[in-house]
Amino acid sequence: MKEEKDNYVDIWGDNVSIKDLGIAMALCITFSLGGYLLAPGEAPQPLIFGLAGGVIGFIISSVVIKPKRKITEMEADD
Repeated sequence: MKEEKDNYVDIWGDNVSIKDLGIAMALCITFSLGGYLLAPGEAPQPLIFGLAGGVIGFIISSVVIKPKRKITEMEADD
């Protein structure tokens, strides 16, 4: 159990897998920076492409990385 707990880090009161966090960060940074650097034109376009790349990275990471929570329902005693 100790080894499993070492693979998680506490972020905003939630436990997150270090490996999954790294994958999500790499995807979002890659797509954001790629969109920013590959944007054609002047001033507003790199910002828009960078933000769009960040959204695309977020969508891809949310599809690739599945939640690990287990929800169990308990019956209430009346």
